[in-house]
Amino acid sequence: MHCLRDEDALIPSPRGSLPKVCAALVATIATMGILLLSPGRLINLVALATLIVALGPLLHGLYLLFEELLHHSNTRYRGRSLLGHVLPACGLGPKTLLAAAMAALLLYLTRHSLMHKGQSWELVVLVPVLYALFKCLGVLGPSEVEVSDICEERKMNVAHGLAWSFYLGYLQLVLPSLEKSIDSFRDSHRDSFWGRGSQKLLILIPLNANISHKLEDEDSYIQFYDSLPNTELHRAGVRDRVYKHSVYRVKDERGKAHDCAVEYATPLLTLYRMSQERNAGFGEPERRQQVLLFYRTLRDVLDQSLECRNRYRLILIKDEHEDDPHFLSKAILRHLEQQNTEEFCLSGAPQQETNKPVEVEDWHHSEPMSREPTLMISLDRPQPLRGPIEDTDLN
Repeated sequence: MHCLRDEDALIPSPRGSLPKVCAALVATIATMGILLLSPGRLINLVALATLIVALGPLLHGLYLLFEELLHHSNTRYRGRSLLGHVLPACGLGPKTLLAAAMAALLLYLTRHSLMHKGQSWELVVLVPVLYALFKCLGVLGPSEVEVSDICEERKMNVAHGLAWSFYLGYLQLVLPSLEKSIDSFRDSHRDSFWGRGSQKLLILIPLNANISHKLEDEDSYIQFYDSLPNTELHRAGVRDRVYKHSVYRVKDERGKAHDCAVEYATPLLTLYRMSQERNAGFGEPERRQQVLLFYRTLRDVLDQSLECRNRYRLILIKDEHEDDPHFLSKAILRHLEQQNTEEFCLSGAPQQETNKPVEVEDWHHSEPMSREPTLMISLDRPQPLRGPIEDTDLN
């Protein structure tokens, strides 16, 4: 549980709706203030402000539309409809057009009260023009938070693609048969130190994405032992493509050995190599953020997978372990111990001795609720649902 709390504190959660709440609250306060100070001009001011705000994105969207129609209509949209694809892609969706139309209608209905104030009409022209100019120059471009929120919401990050590829192209294929492979391995390796709770594939996800191809190079307490039986599948034109898992023997500080199937998440190699390539534009801070998003996406995908349930364990490896040469083995053993504890809790308490009588008062404490249901037979005579009714007065 301590490991789960540490991971929850480290993994970024999806962004909420606090900016929307703040915007709605400030807009309500401003509207109430104007209503108290100038109640007769509220509708006029709201219509004018809405028109000014809506005309800016509308004008900028028209600039983008000219670019798309002149240079990219065939290559990017391939003859798709103007209203269905090109206009929404340029920010000229139904919401923007509806807001501009409603503001124009309100302003037309209140045009007489604003006619004597020439500055209002000047603002209607000047503010949208300057907004579109600043938008094109990048002054009013989306912030990093907005771009990150859009990419996470629409699953456009590199981490999302890598997590789904790792799941659909590997884990979904091999995890359903993992338990059978482990049972076959244990039958053929009688000297194996395989615990009863380690029937899962341990997937290591280091935050720095720096993966060693041999675990024994990272920790001397970890040694390669053998491989699980191969899984062969016909895949993408390749006959009998081989998928295999390595079994490592991990020793604790007392020298006790524990065998388990453990491996790194191979897509992290791609993230690490991208951070080393100048053309990728992918630095170390971006790589760390993508690793965290990869972990969160893969965890969410696997949690919804019935084929992979209870057949894996994701281990997030922090990068504050340079001083400890056995950090990796400790992390693996900690998760193995937690698995054994969970397995022990689910397996139930040991059976009581046959020569020890079971007291009737403690029948509800003899077995935990997680055991399989048992049939209980009573030797007493059946009793009615209602007690006897006194009917002597009727006689």
